[in-house]
Amino acid sequence: METRAGEAALIARVLGGEREAYAELVRAHTQIAHRTAVLLGAGADAEDVVQTAFLKAYQSLGRFRAEASFRPWLLRIVANETKNTVRSVHRLRTAVEREAALVEAEPVIPESADPAAAAVADERRRRLLAALDELSDEHRQVVTYRYLLDLDEAETAQALGRPRGTVKSRLNRALRHLERLLGPDKVEASARRGGR
Repeated sequence: METRAGEAALIARVLGGEREAYAELVRAHTQIAHRTAVLLGAGADAEDVVQTAFLKAYQSLGRFRAEASFRPWLLRIVANETKNTVRSVHRLRTAVEREAALVEAEPVIPESADPAAAAVADERRRRLLAALDELSDEHRQVVTYRYLLDLDEAETAQALGRPRGTVKSRLNRALRHLERLLGPDKVEASARRGGR
């Protein structure tokens, strides 16, 4: 989606009954919705979570605020659906399962990369995902949205349904906790590289 105005026009077309317009929204946001579900623990159920989230978003589109951004609104629905799915099947995904699903979701390291650099990056990603598992749900979500999904602070606040100040303080606490787990000077750099 290029601009918020273009997105708003597309949503207006959907509300006007144009089904293909919603298909455009789905195509534009499927990859990040799937990645969100995987990173928040949906694992093998990520595709089902995304389909259900898009259905719920469609059904709720009439309540969408035109001045808001669609992506964070949708990702909030994906996060809630992921939480419901994980809770309903009574199993938590391990960091290894998440890593495997994330690697399948999109290539992280280009084939032309140096094998030693690829191994270091892979190990860094494993350590980061294992450390993320040590965080509370609210801290894991704020780090995931802000760094692994590259949402800005305002989009993260919107996706979490929290004020920006709350996002800042949760992010600060989460990064301090990750620093204790991973060591100083590695946290923010690892988080920024972890989802790529």
